[in-house]
Amino acid sequence: MRDVSGKGKGGVRVALAGAVVALALGACGGEPAPTVARNVLVAHPDAAPDARGQAFAGEVRAREETLLSFRVGGNLLQRHADVGDRVVRGQLLAELDPGDLQLQAQAAQAQLAAAQAQLARASADRARYQALADEQLVSSSALDAQQAAWAAANGQVRAARASLDVARNQVGYSRLLAPAAGVIASRQAEAGQVLAPGQPVFALAADGAREVRIALPESSIDDFRVGQPAEVELWSAEGKRLPGRIREIAPAADSQTRTYETRVALQGDAMVDLGQSARVFFAPPARSGAVLTVPLSALQRRDDGGTGVWVVDASRKLRLAPVKTGTYGEDRVPVLSGLRVSDWIVVAGGHLLREGEVVAPVDRQNRPVSVVMAPAR
Repeated sequence: MRDVSGKGKGGVRVALAGAVVALALGACGGEPAPTVARNVLVAHPDAAPDARGQAFAGEVRAREETLLSFRVGGNLLQRHADVGDRVVRGQLLAELDPGDLQLQAQAAQAQLAAAQAQLARASADRARYQALADEQLVSSSALDAQQAAWAAANGQVRAARASLDVARNQVGYSRLLAPAAGVIASRQAEAGQVLAPGQPVFALAADGAREVRIALPESSIDDFRVGQPAEVELWSAEGKRLPGRIREIAPAADSQTRTYETRVALQGDAMVDLGQSARVFFAPPARSGAVLTVPLSALQRRDDGGTGVWVVDASRKLRLAPVKTGTYGEDRVPVLSGLRVSDWIVVAGGHLLREGEVVAPVDRQNRPVSVVMAPAR
């Protein structure tokens, strides 16, 4: 009896062990266990009146910037100015070696002297023939020949005198003078360099009006016009804004950056240093109203090359909503279309997500968020 009882208990143990193994094998061979929903950080888009409008970084420049060069070529003998020097109108900035030009002037002077000698002889011959013609001792044709010789000699003198004036001017062109008072903004040549006519030597920022050069994006160029008011804030004077106005917008976009170079003139007697960094603020367009903004980290690249934002719907599933964005800020970007203020958007880790994935939305305090919203558009 004991043996039979012992075998019965052993059989029960074996049966239980087999059942456990069978359950384990069944679990391995069946459907995978459901995965836990991924936690995602969500937030609503910020919706506030766009009181600040758009801001663009720029650089303070002079309204009149002139590239200075010699009108003749030659060897740069000496520079008398350097970058940052303040100069006045007529100040000597640089000199070319005038040796060859002076020789040309001397040759022109000698040609003028020879032409004047020819004219003097032609004048004497004409006077003598005129006296003989009065006494009818020479023919009128001979007198006409002397008259023509005198006219030719007189023309040679005038041509030689003009050549001499040109040669003297070229000697003067070997000296580069400042056309106006201002500051030397840049230097493109050094002493000893052989220059071609018109090759830049200096860039002169003339005294007077100052303006800020910025680049406007092609996507919003229709929001700007010449004469539009603006406010300029220097990086060195944060919080202090100077009045300005758009003076010029380039007629075509830059082929590389696809932006339009724009000049914003400072109003009044604002005195700022050249080259300073500045930000130019524009009031928002009247049609903009309340503008939604999202963190830059919320933006995702769509398969079609556009921009999207992950939106969590009422069933906690993800949808990559296509959006149209405005000008990028330091950490946020305005969304012009594609979102509503009630949407819950994923603001971090979007590159790890996929369309239709079920997630567990949480706020910045890691508290679960109950997604209650209108049906997605």
